[in-house]
Amino acid sequence: MLRAIWLLILLAVGVWAALFLRQMGGTVEISVGSTFIGIPVWLGLLVLVVGFVVLHGILSAWKSIRGWPARLRARRAERHRRDGDAAVTRALVALAAGTPDQARLEIRRARGLLGDTPHTLLLTAEAERMAGRNDAANEAFRALAARDDGKFLGLRGLLRDAMQREDWPAAQRLAREAEAAQPGAAWVKEERAALALRTRDWREALALSPPGQLSGHRRAALALSAALQEPEPAKAAALEKEALSADPGFAPAALAVARRQTAEGSPRRAKTTLQTAWTVAPHPDLAAAYLGEEADALARVKAAEALTHDNRAHPESRLVLGRTALAAGLTGRARAELEGLVSSGTADRRAYLAMVDMDAVELGDSAVGRAAEAKWLRAAAAAPPEPRWQCLSCGTGHSAWEPLCEACGTPGRIEWTGAASAKAEKGAVTAAG
Repeated sequence: MLRAIWLLILLAVGVWAALFLRQMGGTVEISVGSTFIGIPVWLGLLVLVVGFVVLHGILSAWKSIRGWPARLRARRAERHRRDGDAAVTRALVALAAGTPDQARLEIRRARGLLGDTPHTLLLTAEAERMAGRNDAANEAFRALAARDDGKFLGLRGLLRDAMQREDWPAAQRLAREAEAAQPGAAWVKEERAALALRTRDWREALALSPPGQLSGHRRAALALSAALQEPEPAKAAALEKEALSADPGFAPAALAVARRQTAEGSPRRAKTTLQTAWTVAPHPDLAAAYLGEEADALARVKAAEALTHDNRAHPESRLVLGRTALAAGLTGRARAELEGLVSSGTADRRAYLAMVDMDAVELGDSAVGRAAEAKWLRAAAAAPPEPRWQCLSCGTGHSAWEPLCEACGTPGRIEWTGAASAKAEKGAVTAAG
């Protein structure tokens, strides 16, 4: 409305100006050689205005004619883009519906309309992979990886394929390229950590695992595994301490730290390390290492008392004390420990077999001794088995702790079957105290 009012005002001013000039009179003279032209001022102005309008119309028509092919191309590109987007949508629906052949057909249409864009190449690769055509899928991923705007997506697809084929060298190379293309990407870090576990590169797996990502035992197992691979003694020692710090009751880590402390000339520190680990989670290997240097039987009894002092009520502590006392000929002390263990209901097969040995020492080869031996052997057959190293993924037993279960290939899952109950009992004793 306002625009129309201004147009009327402008027209009124123009008409007024034309009438004013006509009333004023005057002529416009044009002289070319001997030719003389004279016209009124108002007519000259009218000619100028009409000429300007005509010239503007001609130029506008010429511009419109020149821009006609470009407008045709723009309209065609817009139509292709609209049809291509519709084909992409149909391809996504087909992929979601699990019909790869339909998806491949729609993607071919989309690529014909839109060209090889990052999203058409990605959809091509996914459709080909769903159809079981991995070579064609990898070709699309390689084309995607060659583009600056789709490199990470292409490398991710190629990395996934390499891991499925278990081509670990290629997977590691692609993971490094993906990290260079997208530094700090959490997915790349997770894949590199998985690759490190697959290739048994424990040091890299530990470096790529954030402190809060793994449980204490898993991190301790990984750190100790990395220590076994570390050629530099200082770094290996630091990794062993890290393992023990992550899980203070992890016997293999405590033994590794104690061995290194002994080798460095600190046997007292080694014994303290073993005592601390025993307090958290008693383990037969800890007792063997602690008592191993004591040749005298009575000295071994005193050493066993020192080892078990802070966790005296634990079944493993009572078993060690009973066995060492029996070996030293202190049968009364041994019987008190072993019978107390048996009567507590927490004894395993080892305690009953130790009772067999004790009755053999005390009663000898007599009718009473043979009857007692038979009684304890029957009890041992019905008793729970002794704790052992076992893979929690497949259940395979192991004679010693290892970084990897060779039976199922799972890293960091070999645990002491009695460790959980030992820690729980230790917590109960601490709470009761």
